[in-house]
Amino acid sequence: MQFMTDLGSTILCCTPSYAANLGEAVNERGLKDQLHLKAGIFGAEPWTEEMRRNIEQSLGIKAYDIYGLTEISGPGVSFECEEQAGMHIQEDHFIAEIINPDTGEVLPEGELGELVFTCITKKAFPLMRYRTRDLCRLSRKKCSCGRTHVRMMKPKGRSDDMMIVKGVNVWPSQIETVLLNQGYQANYQIVVDRVGNNDTIEVQVELTPEMVQNPTKTVAEREKKIVSGLKSMLGIKVDVKVVEPKAIARSEGKAVRVVDKRHLY
Repeated sequence: MQFMTDLGSTILCCTPSYAANLGEAVNERGLKDQLHLKAGIFGAEPWTEEMRRNIEQSLGIKAYDIYGLTEISGPGVSFECEEQAGMHIQEDHFIAEIINPDTGEVLPEGELGELVFTCITKKAFPLMRYRTRDLCRLSRKKCSCGRTHVRMMKPKGRSDDMMIVKGVNVWPSQIETVLLNQGYQANYQIVVDRVGNNDTIEVQVELTPEMVQNPTKTVAEREKKIVSGLKSMLGIKVDVKVVEPKAIARSEGKAVRVVDKRHLY
């Protein structure tokens, strides 16, 4: 943080989870007024609209989504415009399709499926119909920014990220939405295990410093409310453990959100 205040940095580029950690630290130290940040470019891991709002509020910036793949060209395959309503794909370099991840069938515009790219300008290592494993939708509806390139909506998750727990499809982003809507930070971990023939799932989430300083509910009451919210979202009961601030390990790279101990494959 010191280098950002010293250099007067106006743009922050990192993973959204690291930006959330920075925002937490900035507000803890009362440094928000010393920052010159105007915008942030965040990618490399899934994040929700709730997390976007959290980052924008904590850092006082506009948070933009960027998408890329090492196999294709790295960052910049697509990027959000000022409307923040989907990422415009660089169609002069890539052909994008959405397919059914099970059958490979090309799906109509607007349907959720797996994103596939074909390189049309890359040399030496071009890729044909490369399966990204990212699940999203494409839209060719006119964007008010004036750009005409197709937009990809924020990925819902990955076809190989999805967990099947107790016969139910579960995405970490669904759990994150519940936690952020109830006022928690994006510091959580999902632990999936199997006891006998039964799946178990536990969500560990940190209290915010404000919750500790000004307690309005007991830990048991908070856990009960989260359990109820997750049951409504997922349709299954999830065990919840509320822990103290900073109890969950931070990461400067991609956050480790899921620990699956079932050894299914």
